[in-house]
Amino acid sequence: MFDLTPQDWVAVQLSLRVALVATAVALPFGVAVAYVLARKNFWGKSLLDAMVHLPLVLPPVVTGYLLLITLGRRAPVGAWLADHLGIVFSFRWTGAALACGVMAFPLVVRPIRLSIEAIDRRLEDASKTLGANGFWAFATITLPLALPGIIAGSMLGFAKALGEFGATITFVSNIPGETQTISAAIYTLTQVPDGDRAAMQLVLVSMVISVAALVASEWLARRAQARLHGA
Repeated sequence: MFDLTPQDWVAVQLSLRVALVATAVALPFGVAVAYVLARKNFWGKSLLDAMVHLPLVLPPVVTGYLLLITLGRRAPVGAWLADHLGIVFSFRWTGAALACGVMAFPLVVRPIRLSIEAIDRRLEDASKTLGANGFWAFATITLPLALPGIIAGSMLGFAKALGEFGATITFVSNIPGETQTISAAIYTLTQVPDGDRAAMQLVLVSMVISVAALVASEWLARRAQARLHGA
């Protein structure tokens, strides 16, 4: 169906790996932050909310640059991680996953927070009166009821990570086979003569993956809703 070169297929596979890892890492943090924003009142809550949503309003290149000067190989935090833990993010696919996770994080948090806010707190309070501690009430009441929002947040985060370009190329560059995702490959092909056909092929592949993710999200959300209502 798609006449892609081996290098193009590598870019597709790398994009899927980066998006999956970014979503998997961002999701537990997203659930925790969403719960805190939905259920807790504390000084600095508005600031935390602003910081969570900052990647949505900042130019992606700015986010990528901030990651570079913080976690780059010669940056203070990046140098410490490399020297003491052997962890290197800059110009690695793991750095691409980190950049995509940061950019996708607000889209993960928002639907989960809205789902938690829609849950009747009396259900959580009732479980506590029956002896459940805070964590058990969250795990058995809040988390299952928030499942549709968690699914929506996961799929939105995956779609954002799959298409991320600005932050990724700024932080980890555009290295074929290592950090060249679908978006970076399309950009490269548009800069070379006769690259339009190959670029369009990758555009179509990206659209197919994105549509499949959205359809899967809708199906999973409906299944979750049906289970919650006992259908």
